[in-house]
Amino acid sequence: MSGRAQLMWDEAVTGYDFGPGHPMDPVRLALTMRLVEALGLDRALRVTAARPAGDSTLRLVHREDYIAAVRAASADPASADGSYGLGTPDVPAFPAMHDASALIAGQSVGAAESVWRGEALHAVNFAGGLHHAMPGAASGFCVYNDAALAVARLLELGAERVAYIDVDVHHGDGVQAAFWEDPRVLTISLHEHPSTLFPQTGWPQETGGPGAEGSAVNVALPAGTGDAGWLRAFHAVVPELLAAFRPQVLVTQHGADTHFEDPLAHLAVSLDAQRTAAEACHALAHEHAEGRWVALGGGGYAVVDVVPRSWAHLVAIAAGAPVAPGSAVPEEWRAEVFRRTRQLGPHRMTDGRHPEWKDFTDSGYDPGDRLDQSILATRRAVFPAHGLLP
Repeated sequence: MSGRAQLMWDEAVTGYDFGPGHPMDPVRLALTMRLVEALGLDRALRVTAARPAGDSTLRLVHREDYIAAVRAASADPASADGSYGLGTPDVPAFPAMHDASALIAGQSVGAAESVWRGEALHAVNFAGGLHHAMPGAASGFCVYNDAALAVARLLELGAERVAYIDVDVHHGDGVQAAFWEDPRVLTISLHEHPSTLFPQTGWPQETGGPGAEGSAVNVALPAGTGDAGWLRAFHAVVPELLAAFRPQVLVTQHGADTHFEDPLAHLAVSLDAQRTAAEACHALAHEHAEGRWVALGGGGYAVVDVVPRSWAHLVAIAAGAPVAPGSAVPEEWRAEVFRRTRQLGPHRMTDGRHPEWKDFTDSGYDPGDRLDQSILATRRAVFPAHGLLP
């Protein structure tokens, strides 16, 4: 198997554009790629582009009538009336919406194919991670669910066990729904509690459908959770489940909207903790899946200060060329930020935090702590299905 890492990139993914004022500003993708280049990371891995996902690939997850509806809304955005989730404030229709969405999906599917076939050990598509799209509807800024399509393509190619880890601040509801009754897929989502954030799903009691009990795992984090609690929850749930499930490949979603500066949510996680989580996913892929790792982007609406640095760290980790947190942000990138946005970019690849957490098993459970209550609720709901003690 090649140890070479791969970055999926086609400048045309920035055509996934819901228009002025929408939080999902495609400048976040362009600025991430420009930072990757300014840091020299594009020379540490292979940058390539895949073709857009065709209808036969999209149908691995999405209904045929929904794909037709996306095409129709793309051809005539004014006709989108909210049916199929298209033409809503969250998912306004725009010209060529199908093309841009299929292109992003194609990059994630291409990443999965490269990793499964051994052409790359790690593959990253930070334009992907559009985890809210349902088989028959758009939702939450997401038209086609590239994350679910990547997993479905791995199954089609012969994978028998795929683990999906989602650390976006929002519940990975579309991926969970796609594989609700499929015991070959373990979906793990750590997200802000559904009582305080869209999409109001992802309760610990959601554990998978008939024949797939324990295959859906949800850690609902209290609003305000910071680095120590977020990483404590991750390590209290993810490693043990992966060890029991024995995945052949790991697909991870790295929404940057857990950050304390993100305008759409209420966690208090730093860039440094996001980097730590990416490092943990990398290590877990090597420990449990022979290194096979497909890493995707996701949400993230602090489009200058947070998203580019978070995902540049992700690319660097996948490339085997990690960027030291204290490194200076290249001046040419800061100039590009100002040229595009008239904002001043950050100066360093860090928030100045040094994330530490207490291990759940070693430090004990605090029954009065809301975070520990959330962790234990998840462990009680799913660990017995995997032969593990909660």
